[in-house]
Amino acid sequence: MRILQLAPPWFTVPPVRYGGTELVIAALTDQLVANGHEVTLLAAGGSSSRAQLRTVYPTPPTAQLGDLIVELPHVLAGYRDRHRYEVIHDHTVTGAAVGALLDGPPVVHTVHGTWVPELCELYRAIADRVALVAISHDHAARAPGDLPLAGVVHNGIDVTRYPFEARSRGHLAWLGRAGPDKGADLAVTIATRLGLPLRMAVKLNEPDEHRWWDEVLAPLLGDTDTTVVRNATHAEKVDLLCGAVALLFPIRWDEPFGLAMVEANACGTPVAAFARGAAPEVVDHDRTGWLVPPGDVDAMCAAVQRTTTIDRAICRTHVLRHFTAARMARGYERVYEALAPARTLRIPDLEPAPTTPRA
Repeated sequence: MRILQLAPPWFTVPPVRYGGTELVIAALTDQLVANGHEVTLLAAGGSSSRAQLRTVYPTPPTAQLGDLIVELPHVLAGYRDRHRYEVIHDHTVTGAAVGALLDGPPVVHTVHGTWVPELCELYRAIADRVALVAISHDHAARAPGDLPLAGVVHNGIDVTRYPFEARSRGHLAWLGRAGPDKGADLAVTIATRLGLPLRMAVKLNEPDEHRWWDEVLAPLLGDTDTTVVRNATHAEKVDLLCGAVALLFPIRWDEPFGLAMVEANACGTPVAAFARGAAPEVVDHDRTGWLVPPGDVDAMCAAVQRTTTIDRAICRTHVLRHFTAARMARGYERVYEALAPARTLRIPDLEPAPTTPRA
């Protein structure tokens, strides 16, 4: 099958530092090539892939993240040659909207984020032309009832990029962007209460992230035994995860997937997570970590104290069975194969403008 993978332009594929979506796209693209497909990847300059790589920007325009005027030339480059492909798998919202208007091959769009009202309105307008895929069953269940989904495909990783470590080095780990949703402040509280050193990999790029760091997290660190790596590389992230007593995942939102939990388990590290969002689909309670009531810091502290009951080899086996790039690719192949090849030009219907009586 001839497939175009259309990645967002903001970070390389795979990402040098932050970029969960780009990490997933990299794993999926390489696996599809390994499965015998003819794959083209449109991504930011500096990306690397087993697929044929196309770029618009020689370096990622990260500083202009979210700028539609910057994103559109990247997206249009993908659809300009759309008839070369049998399927376009578009990971950008802008591209999915463009693809819905054009004749050509079927378009798949993975919804990597939450179902915010504005996006749902867009998705309703294109759902009969674009196959929408959720990344967890919890994610799918939170979609509006009138929004059809083509399937659910869990994210996967290239497990070979995550070394296994059988013994704990005695530190706790936390990984994510700065902000209230990810619960970095709760991680500091938990580590301090348990008397364990905390190693954090914090994504700090956006103004809101810097503001939350300065106003909330930095004042909490004080004399705590906390080591912070800002915008960690993959090697730094893996070093942080390997040998951790546990990855703390005290989220305050219904996260659609939570790739950090899979990455930790791949390294043999158990996960202590609040049971919300997709966490119950990722963590096998009492085998690869613990699911505790959302917001219950005491319960999370108690769970971390039971680390010796977890077989770290089982954590990795769990990932190998459920969250590999190969399993993810099989899921998307089923979506691709189910799509109808015939598509025709469609312009969304517009409500007529109300007429204003003349004076």
